[in-house]
Amino acid sequence: MGKTFGKVVVASAIGYVAGLLFAPKSGKETREDVKKKAEEVKAKAEVKAEQVKRAAKTGVNDLKASASKVEKEAKGMAKSAADSGRVVRDEAERLGEEAKTRGSRVADEAKKTLGDLRDDVKKNVK
Repeated sequence: MGKTFGKVVVASAIGYVAGLLFAPKSGKETREDVKKKAEEVKAKAEVKAEQVKRAAKTGVNDLKASASKVEKEAKGMAKSAADSGRVVRDEAERLGEEAKTRGSRVADEAKKTLGDLRDDVKKNVK
């Protein structure tokens, strides 16, 4: 698109200059027309430049707002993950301790049962 646009601008400028050179007006009238047209083009360019400036500023502000929102969401997710991880770790530690306690009780009960069984065997097997 850039090459085509450039060709159109160049062709338009050539056509404009050719029109000026072959116009049936005097030099003074032609210079006044050129000056008037240049002022119109300048005014339009200033308007367009202001529009581009406003659009860029709006775009930058929107981008900053979006980045800030994403940052807040990411921080919230990280905090939530950290909190969840802490809860999971704490629960895992609690369950580990409970498993040790129950395992110890089962081992003690198994030793007692084994001792009782030995005693029964000694009494009954003679």
